[in-house]
Amino acid sequence: MDYELMMNGNVKIGEKAPDFEAITTYGNVKLADYKGKWLVFFSHPGDFTPVCTTEMIAFANAYPYFQKLNTELLGLSIDSNSSHLAWMYDIYCRTGIVLPFPIIADRSGEIARKYGMIASNISNTETVRNVYIIDEKGTIRVILVYPLNVGRWIPEILRTIEALQIVDCENASTPANWRPGEPVIVPAPKTFPQLQEQLVENEQKNNDFSWYLRFKKANIF
Repeated sequence: MDYELMMNGNVKIGEKAPDFEAITTYGNVKLADYKGKWLVFFSHPGDFTPVCTTEMIAFANAYPYFQKLNTELLGLSIDSNSSHLAWMYDIYCRTGIVLPFPIIADRSGEIARKYGMIASNISNTETVRNVYIIDEKGTIRVILVYPLNVGRWIPEILRTIEALQIVDCENASTPANWRPGEPVIVPAPKTFPQLQEQLVENEQKNNDFSWYLRFKKANIF
């Protein structure tokens, strides 16, 4: 593998997520273990830090909603497994919340660099707040990157997963500010005969913007 790629990561949307095997707070984990499920793979700068603690609690509280979307959570930082466990225990003692998802102990930073989780212009050791949404086939569908001092908005991650699953099933797109249950966008016509057909349908329904922007109700799953 190219050294620059190995050090800085170069994963892109639409590519297969790089495989790995790692020690976690729930035992050894491989990316292949999540085949058939969606995965939110996210990094955090460090254990026992204020913003990260609030994020872990938020992810734990939202875990049932992720499960309803056939989605699992997997965290990562370069801290040790014993540090992760002590942090989890501290959260439990103070809140009664058990983190129901594994956290990878990436001590060498190999996985973090493979995924581009370390921004060398910010820190050579701390992982920034990256989020990779990986679908049930192991393809990277979304990449989100947050700075060290801005916490993630968990409802947006849930919304994005549901949007991806809806458009996959409906062969459609979602408009700006789309929320679950709202109409989705029908693919625009690619030929003039299709365009004419859309115009006729628009006149009959009288609820579309134009021939190139049409909506339909999505099936709820």
